[in-house]
Amino acid sequence: MRILGIDPGLRVTGYGVIERAGTRLTYVASGTVRIAERGELPARLKVILDGVGEVIAAFRPDLAVVEKVFVNANPQSTLLLGQARGAAICALVAAGLPVHEYTALQIKQAVAGHGKAHKSAVQEMVRRLLRLDGTPGTDSADALAAAICHTSHAASPAVRAGLRLRGGRLVD
Repeated sequence: MRILGIDPGLRVTGYGVIERAGTRLTYVASGTVRIAERGELPARLKVILDGVGEVIAAFRPDLAVVEKVFVNANPQSTLLLGQARGAAICALVAAGLPVHEYTALQIKQAVAGHGKAHKSAVQEMVRRLLRLDGTPGTDSADALAAAICHTSHAASPAVRAGLRLRGGRLVD
């Protein structure tokens, strides 16, 4: 199974592609879609849409994982990030990919063992889990971590049975 992880951002959108065969994870590719800091928002969103589309065409993933937006102190930043995330999701859905979503807390917990792990800890764990020669950049590492998170989440018996937890409780 080939998994595309996306770490959405309005200036830099990270992507990471891994393959899972049984319990073995293999690095395929990672990088960023860079968006000009100046310019009209619709044109910047189109860069994300087109860039993620190019990644899909190049690496032909079976499914995608996107980090959920968190609400931060600046509501305007949260809204802008949500729009960047929406552009990435549109590219994924337009390509017919199933899209899975996880919070930053879930991703960090799955990869680094702690939901409040620093970016450097996530980068190091991604490097180790994928047996990389070097440490990936933060945006690429976050995208690879999202893909890795899905492999551990998808393997759980509850997920295979179609069950989910919300707030520590089982939901249908």
